[in-house]
Amino acid sequence: MLYQRSSALFLEAEKVIPGGVNSPVRAFKSVGGTPIFAKSAKGAYVFDEDGNRFIDYINSWGPMILGHAFQPVVDAVIEKAKQGTSFGMPTSLETEIAALAVSMVPNIDKIRFVNSGTEACMSAIRLARGFTKRDKIIKFAGCYHGHSDSFLIQAGSGAVTFGVPNSPGVTEGTAKDTLLASYNNLESVASLILANANEIAAIIVEPVAGNMGCIPPKEGFLAGLRQLCDENHILLIFDEVMTGFRLAKGGVQELYGVNADIVTYGKVIGGGLPVGAFAAREEIMNYLAPLGPVYQAGTLSGNPLAMAAGLAMLQALNEDETVFKRLEEKTIYLENGIRKALLENNILFTINRVGSMISVHFHPEPVFDFQSAAKGDNETFKKFFHGLLNEGIYIAPSAYETWFITDALTYDDLDFTIRAVEKVAKTL
Repeated sequence: MLYQRSSALFLEAEKVIPGGVNSPVRAFKSVGGTPIFAKSAKGAYVFDEDGNRFIDYINSWGPMILGHAFQPVVDAVIEKAKQGTSFGMPTSLETEIAALAVSMVPNIDKIRFVNSGTEACMSAIRLARGFTKRDKIIKFAGCYHGHSDSFLIQAGSGAVTFGVPNSPGVTEGTAKDTLLASYNNLESVASLILANANEIAAIIVEPVAGNMGCIPPKEGFLAGLRQLCDENHILLIFDEVMTGFRLAKGGVQELYGVNADIVTYGKVIGGGLPVGAFAAREEIMNYLAPLGPVYQAGTLSGNPLAMAAGLAMLQALNEDETVFKRLEEKTIYLENGIRKALLENNILFTINRVGSMISVHFHPEPVFDFQSAAKGDNETFKKFFHGLLNEGIYIAPSAYETWFITDALTYDDLDFTIRAVEKVAKTL
């Protein structure tokens, strides 16, 4: 495929945008080459500025669960835009989508909408700290909760050490209140709790990880976190920005039968527009201003365009009794096809999948945390990525990102993808 227009646009973008992109992974730094500039998308396909068509397995990093330009969402946004794009005042639409979300998700009474997953997670941490009157949090190496300072922390030399900043601009004062545990490792969590008794406000976790590839929780891991939190009066936060309304109507809480104290949302809940949210039982949510002392605000929170898009998306998911089953069946079909193609060509790999999230790791051993994910062969992944791109398949330009399956994919699309994998595998 030719990418002349995208290359020219990238050169222009680099002059006025840092790195030529507004989110780092888009720059193709980890895979090499020039990023593809999207022009339009419909259903399972995205079209670039050079006129190339790709079967899309990013789907705007998750929200296009029913396909690009899903007509009910498009219609809702157009009609709402005609009435005004932002008011900075409450609208009935906010109540309507809030009531629907609360009805779909177990164990939440109230929800507040914000503008991104980052904002949702940042606000959830502030709420947890205010509610518990404690300062420290536990997060897991490899889990991404947005670019708020508290989350940009890497692991120290041991399980009970303080984190150190992983990005310039994050102060050591902020870092000292973030403790690092290993994903799927309850012992590392218990050690941190013991070393910081009565100081930890919350544990925040991607209950199904998506930012080190797709990594499911081991049996008992989430239930174990719940027990540790109950025993030590710590709030458990599920970051369901990726998984919420994607893996089940009620997200991971429904899928695995484990309740969190606070849940954060994004992606699907906005139907593709910039939206995030956080939710909890009434006792916790009433700690927010204007009812309580924890301040959180946003002029564009509950923006009518975003609310209209999100409501149309949630209504479609809520009314379709078989959508999540269809999504999983398509993802299993894709998994089986990829697995067969790589095995036949003697490629070392493992595949992780939960529902409609899937990732290919070019390493033969199980991938269950950040350390095991980091063992993957990045050079093989680069060849795999560019090989698929040239065949018209667009996957995430990073070995540490999950693929997101859309219901707009047909089995012909999946077969086309599997044949592309077969062709590329012969070159790896």
